[in-house]
Amino acid sequence: MGVEQKLGNMGIVTTTLENVVNWSRTNAMWPMLFGLACCAIEMMAAQAAHFDMSRFGMELMRASPRQSDLMIVAGRVSRKMAPVLRRLYDQMPEPKWVIAMGDCASCSGVFNNYALVQGVDEVVPVDVYLAGCPPRPEALIHSIVTLYEKVKGEKFVEEPVK
Repeated sequence: MGVEQKLGNMGIVTTTLENVVNWSRTNAMWPMLFGLACCAIEMMAAQAAHFDMSRFGMELMRASPRQSDLMIVAGRVSRKMAPVLRRLYDQMPEPKWVIAMGDCASCSGVFNNYALVQGVDEVVPVDVYLAGCPPRPEALIHSIVTLYEKVKGEKFVEEPVK
């Protein structure tokens, strides 16, 4: 005798609190626009009608860090911009995630000089790296789906008692 036979046709779904919270986090992720170079054009194209990132619940890019939980760093980060990037990351509410979009954000690309940060992971923790120079909008959507899979698998962690 299965659960369906015991409960009948009542439409009851059983799940865990972790699954519900992670599902809501993935379907209400708001990205913060942080376009620094040519990758930003591809990020804007992914938001346009042809690719339509609003099907993922990302209706529009937020300009405020306090309203967003996903930072997409699109382009190369200079040493002067790094403290600003860190400040914006610190102002985002928890939980927060970062996508390094393009070769410049991942490892500074072809610009190997002293003025640029050699990868944005020196400044903020990165969850997903997106390769390409510049990456196509389809690749950005793929990295968002990859981030969704990561978020859906997250577990609640208890803070140690002090």
